[in-house]
Amino acid sequence: MNRWQISGDKIIWRAAENDPHTDYIEMSGKRLSAIVTYGVDETDALVLQRDLYYPLLRTRPNNTHAHSHQAYDGTLGLRISIDGEVITEKPAEFALDGVVTIRSADGAGRLRITRYLFPSTDQMLYIEHAVIQNISPDEVHVEVAPIDDTRFGRGVKGVYIFGAKCGGVCGAIPPGGSVTADLVFTGRKAHDEEIAAYPCKELSKRKTFVSRIFHESLVLETANPQLDLAFAFAKLRACESIFDNECGLLHSPGGGRYYAAVWANDQAEYQGPFAPFTGIDDVNRAAVNAYGLYVPFMGEDYCAIPSSIIAEGRDFWEGAGDRGDAAMVLYGLSRFLLAYGDKKTAVEFFPAIAWCARYCQRKLNGHGVVASDSDELEGRFPSGGANLCTSSLAYGGFVSAANIARELGHGAESEEFTRTAEKLRGNIEAFFGANVSGYDTYRYYEGNDVLRAWICIPLTVGIHERSEETRRALFSDRLWSENGIVTQEGDAAFWDRATLYALRGLLNAGESEEACRYLAKYTQTRLLGGHVPYPVEASGEADHQRHLSAESALYCRGVTEGIAGITPTGFGRFTLRPSFPEALGVVKLKSIKAFNSDFDLEMERADGLYHITLRLRDGMERAYICGVNEEIAVVL
Repeated sequence: MNRWQISGDKIIWRAAENDPHTDYIEMSGKRLSAIVTYGVDETDALVLQRDLYYPLLRTRPNNTHAHSHQAYDGTLGLRISIDGEVITEKPAEFALDGVVTIRSADGAGRLRITRYLFPSTDQMLYIEHAVIQNISPDEVHVEVAPIDDTRFGRGVKGVYIFGAKCGGVCGAIPPGGSVTADLVFTGRKAHDEEIAAYPCKELSKRKTFVSRIFHESLVLETANPQLDLAFAFAKLRACESIFDNECGLLHSPGGGRYYAAVWANDQAEYQGPFAPFTGIDDVNRAAVNAYGLYVPFMGEDYCAIPSSIIAEGRDFWEGAGDRGDAAMVLYGLSRFLLAYGDKKTAVEFFPAIAWCARYCQRKLNGHGVVASDSDELEGRFPSGGANLCTSSLAYGGFVSAANIARELGHGAESEEFTRTAEKLRGNIEAFFGANVSGYDTYRYYEGNDVLRAWICIPLTVGIHERSEETRRALFSDRLWSENGIVTQEGDAAFWDRATLYALRGLLNAGESEEACRYLAKYTQTRLLGGHVPYPVEASGEADHQRHLSAESALYCRGVTEGIAGITPTGFGRFTLRPSFPEALGVVKLKSIKAFNSDFDLEMERADGLYHITLRLRDGMERAYICGVNEEIAVVL
């Protein structure tokens, strides 16, 4: 059931009587992240709680989760009175568009209260801006009680002060008139000056930031408005979760747990390859900084790089051993550098590419596949001594690394990486190719006898020999559930990242009809269902379903790399392998900023062919035609 409806660039939930429901959403700025719980209770009254996370105010011990956290429940909020009597707000409508907007009224219908909830884009501020309007025919005397809540904490940077303040309001409002009230939450170090907050200015900055992401960068237009808007929201979540750390801007997952840190999977593998397509400087800088944090760990001893670099770059975590992290970085960094299209940056990072390639070569076992202690699930599910995910990512990484080496004039290395990729591809087929649960697909590791979600990974790196049977397995009742693809046959746990990888892989393999049908179902659930508007992390081990930001990047890559089929092959070149049904209509991707360029793609499927128009900002226009499961080479 759809609880939400699309209205332009936002989604709206109109609250009904006797229909209690709550949800939460994460919103981030450079210095604060807010997880806001909102909704209505059994009495149709407003529910509003906030969990505020301060990535830069580090607690002790300064580990992965050492960000300061302050929780404010419904007992702290704007307390509105009419003629001395506190009102109970009855919400009528909730809207999400990068800002949480709540429209409510008092029980007697005298006041309309509109709240705007949002984080500052660049300050340690979270703000609730309220407009209180008299909608009755008579003058109304309104009072908003002042708030001055101060809390103290301490950590590695000293004493921290957290404030929640509202100056209060008291006065008569004529019919049709209104007043405003602002509840401002702040955090700071004790010896820093108190932050001066200008709520209306901050609201304007947040709306401008969101509008730029929605309308000026990588805009999707199709015949499916749910897909278009979900893509815009996913872009927002993927681009907003960037924090201004001591070591510079860093993208971090969020979710109330993961800040001021990067991971080889979330940031290097998932987010990094998407960043250049946005053309947003902060997003690209955060990717460069994330990859840069790994370079000091690439020593001549070829010790495994950490899974995560934490605490603003000051420490690292490797509790799951080698998860195949070098393969993740090889794949993600090489894809990023090609799409970024900046030769100087590629020269700077080529030694890191070469190191990751050498590391993966040294980890080849007797069967010629890449060994690792675990995978990105970190031992939650078995992965053997060598798993399909690590070897597939390494294969994709070697292919892209060969392209970078060629672009930089390193002919010998390019040939070497190509040979390694070709051998690894054959070994993946020989070692992992198997009949599992009646499907001629892949075993995940030696001895694995049940289907696993990550059998989709080969499809995403161009290994399509088993695509038909893998498609059947992924969409079978052994793996597909109402929540997407489960991690392992016979288990209810699911991770959206697996579903998003699977859908992208099936699109890459040309399975467009079924993949787009399932993508549409998934999109409708995540955008308009009970927990909206972003992809989520996981369920099973915990029922949190956090809005981790890199999952949103994976959703976007399902469009850029799946539907459009863009695969970087050089600093100014890529292949196109479109994959979508005729029902999706004309597919437009506007303002693609990758490859150090700015261009639009317009694609349409008709009579078994894809008709493609590429428009550059200088007015040049190119036309291409290709068949289903065919690719074309584009040089900008």
